[in-house]
Amino acid sequence: MDWGPVLPDSLVLEIFLRLPHEAVLRAGLTCRQWLAVSRDEFLWRELFYNYYRIPRCVPRHPAAVSWCREFKRLFDCIPCVEVQTLREHTDQVLHLAFSHRGHRFSSCSKDCTVKLWDTQRPDGNIAVEHSCSMRQFNWGYTQFSQFNADDSLLLVSGVYLGPHPSSSGEIAVLSLENYTLLSRVRNKPYDVFGCWLNETHLISGNLHWIGNMTSCSVLWLNKAFQDIESENVNVVKRLFKIQNINASTIRTVMVAHCRRHDNPDLVLDYEAQSQAQRQKNQLKQQQQPLLFDLGTSGSEEEDEEDEEEEEMSHTEERYHNVTTPRHPNAGFSTLDHVLQNRQNVDTRELQIETQVAKMMGRARTKAPDSRLTEPCEDGEEEEKTYLLFTTGSLTYSPHQIGIKRIKPDQMTTCGPVLGEERSSEEFFDSLDHVIDIHGHIIGMGLSPDHRYLYVNSRAWPAGCVISDPMSPPPIAEEIDLHVIDLKSLREERRSLRAHRAFTPNDECFFIFLDVSRDFVASGAEDKHGYIWDRHYNICLARLAHDDVVNSVAFSPADQELLLSASDDSTIKIKV
Repeated sequence: MDWGPVLPDSLVLEIFLRLPHEAVLRAGLTCRQWLAVSRDEFLWRELFYNYYRIPRCVPRHPAAVSWCREFKRLFDCIPCVEVQTLREHTDQVLHLAFSHRGHRFSSCSKDCTVKLWDTQRPDGNIAVEHSCSMRQFNWGYTQFSQFNADDSLLLVSGVYLGPHPSSSGEIAVLSLENYTLLSRVRNKPYDVFGCWLNETHLISGNLHWIGNMTSCSVLWLNKAFQDIESENVNVVKRLFKIQNINASTIRTVMVAHCRRHDNPDLVLDYEAQSQAQRQKNQLKQQQQPLLFDLGTSGSEEEDEEDEEEEEMSHTEERYHNVTTPRHPNAGFSTLDHVLQNRQNVDTRELQIETQVAKMMGRARTKAPDSRLTEPCEDGEEEEKTYLLFTTGSLTYSPHQIGIKRIKPDQMTTCGPVLGEERSSEEFFDSLDHVIDIHGHIIGMGLSPDHRYLYVNSRAWPAGCVISDPMSPPPIAEEIDLHVIDLKSLREERRSLRAHRAFTPNDECFFIFLDVSRDFVASGAEDKHGYIWDRHYNICLARLAHDDVVNSVAFSPADQELLLSASDDSTIKIKV
């Protein structure tokens, strides 16, 4: 049969370029010619950039094999379809954490339980494997949990229950073999949260006020359990002793193992990608990463008196024999000391205290580690481990990220309880680097390769000046999600934005985020969770709840399985 003259491929391509992708796919079923044109790489490149509204300077994902498949990946492989809702918690669900193998996850809640969930049941449904209430230890609620590297132990962080607002918390370690409680560790303020350093040692915090606006944060290394044969060996050791000024404290500690940097799961540095492309085929579109505000002053340490007795009391309380309004993330109850003293101390005296603390800190603080960003000898980078935490220097709101290198001899509790030897003049440890976010930090998460740090923050007004540490600037409703390269210590590209929060400074709470190989997800106060593509910097999906979404978590075994937890007391499973 004579079908008449055939349209030239170029004309068919011009027509397809003006159609939505669904129409292109349907048209490709018409005949062989249209099918061939519908698979054209140039066509799908144009459809890709137009549909997802991605700047042309952003190159294709380095692992992508074609523009068509890349379009399909972002369209079909996002975990946004709800398949199950878990309702076993009776109050707000605050945090979710997967095991490293992805075979189970834990959840923490205002109902003061930590629950373990089995993700590998034969029927395909997720169900509670174990539930443990912490009320017996006078906890108000559980707020955070983390599996150790071999998934044999679970760290659970909680907040003490008391008649008055308290900044005190505790960390418990549970055996996942028989669900027994192995140890409990004091943790102050509670929003230090705590974290694993390695399979058998965890990090906790303590806080000591040494003035009206000045304090000292002590970070401790704790052994998760005490072996019978090693009862004479230390179970704690002081890692760092850092001075805080202007009512700030150290919070939200996490550990980054930089030995993984050599094999990153995703290269976000467009400049490096462009250079590689230039060497191959003279293609050169690149985007210069933005330099971030780095410094070794500002949030570094200042003065304090040596308080050895309290540190020894930490050791004495280290082990125990064992056979609903939300608290703001700023640890605002830690400021009771400041607020009470301010009633009797005028502003001028507080300013003098801060200046004296800065002077004493400069004189009594160890020098920072200058090797943090220096090139390493072959093999040396394998040993680099960084402690990351939020801190501040201008106000009580956490607005800076502190970075401190943990040396190999600090990885165990062997040696003196009070840590490495120091001169009588060196009371405090310095921060090796400080990254200023210029806003209230409300969440942090590491990429699987530990190269990139993702930071949720609510920005301060541009050009604002803080004259009173107790009156931080107003914070934006929009949440910025910054991406920081821990290898170069600079921000990569612009920050992600879509999610929102509404609470003011003194009621602002933590919004947990999580990062997979290709995606980053975060909760928000607008009753939604959000998913972005890490490479293209675009928001791909919104995940609905009936209240604030506090936490999200990707399965490390399958990034197309995502959990979200909310104040509506539910955990939703998305695939």
